[in-house]
Amino acid sequence: MPSRSARTTGSRRSGRAAQPVWASYDDERLLDLRFCDLRIEPAQTRMSDYMERLYDELARRGIRHRPHMWFSSEWFSPDGVPGIALPFYLGHERLMRLEKKKMLEVEGGADRACMRILRHEAGHAICTAYRLHYRASWRKHFGRFSKPYPDSYRPNPNSRHHVVHLNRWYAQAHPAEDFAETFAVWLRPGSRWRQSYRGWPALRKLEFVEELMRDLAGATPPVRTRRRIEPISELRTTLREHYKAKRLRYGSDWPDVLDRDLYRIFSNDKRYASNPSAASFLRREQRTIREHVSRWTGTYQYTIDQVLRDTIDRCRELKLRLAIDEDEARMQATLMITVQTMNYIHGGHHRILL
Repeated sequence: MPSRSARTTGSRRSGRAAQPVWASYDDERLLDLRFCDLRIEPAQTRMSDYMERLYDELARRGIRHRPHMWFSSEWFSPDGVPGIALPFYLGHERLMRLEKKKMLEVEGGADRACMRILRHEAGHAICTAYRLHYRASWRKHFGRFSKPYPDSYRPNPNSRHHVVHLNRWYAQAHPAEDFAETFAVWLRPGSRWRQSYRGWPALRKLEFVEELMRDLAGATPPVRTRRRIEPISELRTTLREHYKAKRLRYGSDWPDVLDRDLYRIFSNDKRYASNPSAASFLRREQRTIREHVSRWTGTYQYTIDQVLRDTIDRCRELKLRLAIDEDEARMQATLMITVQTMNYIHGGHHRILL
């Protein structure tokens, strides 16, 4: 999916590290490695290309600060540190394949997705570097930075008070995320945010960021620490332990599938005894349904997969079989899983991710 060969250029450019020994390990052996055993640095990987692109975008806007970057377990920008932690799996194709297998997707693995997240995290880093959240004008537009972070949040997809940048209406999670998302929309080259957000209350936030960054152009940031928080070189957790915890975090945890929705598509009536089982039908269509629902809702594919697995298990318990045309059943099943996923989201289960 990268629009330019960010994955292949890494092996040709000078300064890049040789292939690590673990690149040839099978999954089981790789999972037993600790983070500190990976021994990778962003400047020696494909991520150096994306770092330079971000720095160029900042320079074009007159922003002097260049967030330092390091590999950690996840994406984040720490409070008090004007830098960006990158997820370890972006450091090598082998790690990206493992992430894909364990989580069904690679967050930031494609060119556009990686730059979207980097711009968002740069917003956090710039906010920290210039202490923007201490300004009364910042609080007026975005709220209290000191507001406690929730474990989850309940977004309003129809809100026009927030920009839409990352999936899951992430600007609504916290004032700090609102600023980072607004900054990312403003920073993106070719962004036509004035037209895109015309008539939205969120436009005032974008105009504020434009004015604020104009005032900061060429200024040296007061916070310039190069500390690295939770770098992989200091993490003794194994990849197996990491994925066990991550899959638990993003798994579905609501108890029941709405049986009435299932009975609109499937049946346990004897006259359908020769038809394919509902469980086998959903297993066959699982990937297609999961990808459609992910595009529509912006939800982690892993979470949707858990919803599908719960549904398949319930179909098996009820001994359901296909009762309508397969094309119609596929469409109805996709809508059903979408509704179930959105119910999960609006039940307050949208996790804070970044």
